[in-house]
Amino acid sequence: MSVQKLTLMAMFVAIGTLSSHLFWIPAGVAKAFPVQHALNVIAGVTLGPVPALIVAFSIGVLRNLFGVGSLLAFPGGMIGAFVAGYFYKKGKSYGLAALGEWLGTGIIGALAAVPVATFLLGTKTGVFFFVIPFLISSIVGGLIGWLVLRVLPERSLAGSWLGSKGEKSV
Repeated sequence: MSVQKLTLMAMFVAIGTLSSHLFWIPAGVAKAFPVQHALNVIAGVTLGPVPALIVAFSIGVLRNLFGVGSLLAFPGGMIGAFVAGYFYKKGKSYGLAALGEWLGTGIIGALAAVPVATFLLGTKTGVFFFVIPFLISSIVGGLIGWLVLRVLPERSLAGSWLGSKGEKSV
């Protein structure tokens, strides 16, 4: 793993951790965090599926240590980041990365959150209790991530390494 990739991962973790203190939406026992979903899409595109998963895991750990997250950050964030990176890797489209985030967090991550909530948080919820909040948060964050990826290459030096990925139009 290159120094550039590790540095970018650390920057994403820092942005995700710091912004978690500023903006989150209460959603029952969960805390919806659209910035995390935006970072999942951006990390999935720029780093790939496994490093994006590591970034999401690291942000989840730090959010929990600082008391601004819940254990539900792990299934939602990590699955969403991995699927976003995987979809981008297969289709080379920012739109597919956002779709991967929506599917990974909004559906799969929400369903994976049920056993976490039941066994670790002691909450008895229905199987689809988390789907709507997770899906709303991941749609908002996924759109933000998609927009940042579309605008960033035009506005900064990042375009040299983002633009070289060969993104296909949606």
